[in-house]
Amino acid sequence: MQPPAAGHLPPEEFTRWYGGWDPLDPTSIAEFMDGFDRPWWIIGGWSIEAFTGVARPHEDMDISILSSDAEAFRRFLGDRWTPWNVDEGWFRPFDARFTDVRPDSQVWIRRDARSPWVLDVPFTPGTGGRWTNKRHLAHTEELEDVTWVRTDGLRYARPEVTLMFKAAQARAKDQRDAEVALPLLDAAARRWLRDAVARLSPDHPWVREL
Repeated sequence: MQPPAAGHLPPEEFTRWYGGWDPLDPTSIAEFMDGFDRPWWIIGGWSIEAFTGVARPHEDMDISILSSDAEAFRRFLGDRWTPWNVDEGWFRPFDARFTDVRPDSQVWIRRDARSPWVLDVPFTPGTGGRWTNKRHLAHTEELEDVTWVRTDGLRYARPEVTLMFKAAQARAKDQRDAEVALPLLDAAARRWLRDAVARLSPDHPWVREL
C-alpha cells in the first residue's frame, strides 16, 4: 500500500505513517550544521519570527541549501543521521542507493527509524551558484540579496522571500505570519514581494495592496 502524501495529513495521521517530530530550533541548528561548508539558511516560520520578534508555535525546523550541494550535505550527515528524500513521486532513503534528487524536492532527517524527525531541508534550485525561485526558474538572485544574517550569527531568508512562498498557502499559520510581517516591510521589500507574487499569480490581492 502506498502511504498517503505527508503534506495532506492531519497531525495524528502523519505520526501514524511517518513518525513524530522533535525539531531543532535556532538555538540548536548551528551545532547540528557545524562543519557543513556550503551555504545554508533558515526559512519558513522561524525566518518570519526572527524578523518580527513575534513568537508562535513551530511544528518543525526548515532550512534550505542549494540543490547542487545536496550530495555534499548527504556526505556531511554520514552515518550519524538518516535522511529521506520527500518528493511528489516517492518517499525514500537519501543514501548511496538513491543519490538522485530533484532540485525542488526536500529531505527530512532523523537519527534512525525509531527516532523523531529533527529537520526539514527543502532544496533551492541553483543557477550558477545563484538562488533560484523554484516557482519561477527564470527569477534568480545572489544569495546575499535574498537572505540576511541576524545578530545570533544565523542566516535567514528575507521576510519578503518567505512571504512570497506563503502567499499561495491558506494555512492559519501562514496567514498569521503575513499579518505580523507585512506591516513591517520597508518600501523595497514590498516592491520585491509585489513583483514576485505578480509573476506567479497576477490576480493575487497582494499585487494591488502592496
